[in-house]
Amino acid sequence: CHPLRYTSIMNMRICFLLAALSWLGAPLAMVPILFLISQMSFCGVNIINHFFCDLMTVLRLSCSDLYMLEMVIFTFGMSIALLPFVLTITSYSYIILVIMRINSTEGKHKAFSTYSSHLIVVSMFYGTAICLHLRPVSMSSPATDKLFALLYTTPIPMLILYL
Repeated sequence: CHPLRYTSIMNMRICFLLAALSWLGAPLAMVPILFLISQMSFCGVNIINHFFCDLMTVLRLSCSDLYMLEMVIFTFGMSIALLPFVLTITSYSYIILVIMRINSTEGKHKAFSTYSSHLIVVSMFYGTAICLHLRPVSMSSPATDKLFALLYTTPIPMLILYL
């Protein structure tokens, strides 16, 4: 909203703190879930039918009752995903308000064309992340998990680099 003040608002200290929060916050948030997974028992075939060792895929191998763990994962997932989602929606709402104040039709069109591509990528990111991580194991299947994982890890980072 204030592009001319960006360099005074976003200094190296704030940039470092945001990066540190991102890189340290996610692994620390997973510690309680990893502790609960380590208490589970696994039986049968230990072959993961996935592209990588994903949480829901590992849970599918367990022969323990998953209800409590699924509730913890859902609660943590909602709390961890909700803050960035709300901040992103708030930011995009401010952008819409700024675009609506542009007087020229050509300026609005140019701004909305740039904005819409960013909005599509953000929607794809949150949509696939929610579909992949915030649903019970009983509602997932290896085929859909692989599809969402592929969408989540491949085209979205490429689109972000392109934008």
